[in-house]
Amino acid sequence: MAAGDWITRGVSRLKTAGDAAVKSTAAAGIKKAGDAKTALFGDARPLAERLEATLRRPGEAMAPRTLRRALAELQAVLDPSVSDVEAGRRAHAVVQWYAGRDPGERHDVWLLMSERFAPDARKLSSARDKHEAAAGTPDEGQAEVHLRRALAAPRARLLQRFAIDPDGMRFLVDLRAELLPHLRNDRRLLPLDAELEHLFSTWFDVAFLDLRRISWDSPASLIEKLIQYEAVHDIKSWADVKNRLDSDRRCYGFFHPRLPDTPLIFVEVALVNRISEGIEPLLDEAAALVQPDKASTAIFYSISNTQTGLRGVSFGDSLIKRVVETLQGELPRLKVFATLSPIPGFRGWLAKHAGTLLAKLDEKRAAELGRVLGSLPPTAERFLSAAEEARTLDAKSPVRQLLLQSAAEYLGRATADGKPVDPVARFHLGNGARVEKLDWAGDLSAKGLKQSYGLMVNYLYDLKRLDKHRALLAQGKVAVSGDIDGLFL
Repeated sequence: MAAGDWITRGVSRLKTAGDAAVKSTAAAGIKKAGDAKTALFGDARPLAERLEATLRRPGEAMAPRTLRRALAELQAVLDPSVSDVEAGRRAHAVVQWYAGRDPGERHDVWLLMSERFAPDARKLSSARDKHEAAAGTPDEGQAEVHLRRALAAPRARLLQRFAIDPDGMRFLVDLRAELLPHLRNDRRLLPLDAELEHLFSTWFDVAFLDLRRISWDSPASLIEKLIQYEAVHDIKSWADVKNRLDSDRRCYGFFHPRLPDTPLIFVEVALVNRISEGIEPLLDEAAALVQPDKASTAIFYSISNTQTGLRGVSFGDSLIKRVVETLQGELPRLKVFATLSPIPGFRGWLAKHAGTLLAKLDEKRAAELGRVLGSLPPTAERFLSAAEEARTLDAKSPVRQLLLQSAAEYLGRATADGKPVDPVARFHLGNGARVEKLDWAGDLSAKGLKQSYGLMVNYLYDLKRLDKHRALLAQGKVAVSGDIDGLFL
């Protein structure tokens, strides 16, 4: 009898009213993570106790007998006496069974992987003691080897064997995507998450990824994935996506051989003649085409990660570098490489720091702003209220000027642990770019206004100064242009 069939029949025989209630609650959809954890998993006993028990308690997904059988099937996948081919076949059976499980049952599988395939605690303790004792002696190297072997969890080999199956890589990436939201409420799952992230950082290293251009001639199924995964500027229609793939546009993605039809990350590029100040002209389907071989500037205006399960695996910086190299080879007249980027954290940051920023104004500027706001001295509440009308403010408006200065402070000085607090800034500045220019009314969409009052920013990739800018960031300093520096309060 196949492993998946046995478990499926076992689960169906052992269903209880409590289990039915779990499914009913899950199907209804629970919005809060804390409520979801309670409704799906209850206050279950420790896994070791459940594996030794006879009866299931309310709130526990799998009955003890089914839990033991599931553990046995996972151990069978790991069995060192079978070939990788047979291990892959066994893993495939578990994958098929897992696909039909409800959230509570899947949670139990995660617990089994996390807790029952950990390093041997006694061997680890012994190896650590020997390594400490060997420090500074000729035996230190050998002691380190033993310690490394003791640290290696059987869990890693188990996951590697799941990856043997043609569908195994997709299974593991999706499993982690489903697992991630539960980590805060169930720390028992942290070892499984750490193991997956470690393996993915190797399996999805950029050395093993293919850079491919995505064009209008690409398969429709691939273009549909662009529409699905675009995370910065929503694609509204087929005409919209066709415009983004036109002759004066480029789109490149990283692909993995085991996930050949899905870009892991992709970047959209506009070939233009100067640094762009707003997103609307770039997305205008009626705009005149630029001759690619005459363009001087490449604008990276959208970068989207597509796989939640690969969170923590970094390949965005390598993507930009590879795209720059590709574009330089194809279009040697390109000299400027910059972004047109959102400022997603600005509004929230300003709401917390408006009062501090107002206190930095000199007496003259505070009076000018106060007269406009109808409050002397100007208050944070009045300023933030006036900022809601950002799209109507003229160039001389004190409110507009302070918004620009505040954005400069946010991007150029607001850091946490030496890194920019804005996630997009953290990405580009970490790649060696510098904050080049703020763009007033760069994105007047509902999303742009909600994130940053319509402001956008250009990050410049000066290829000769990337290492210098990264070194500055390592010292907690953000590389900025003279224009940005002049806006600091």
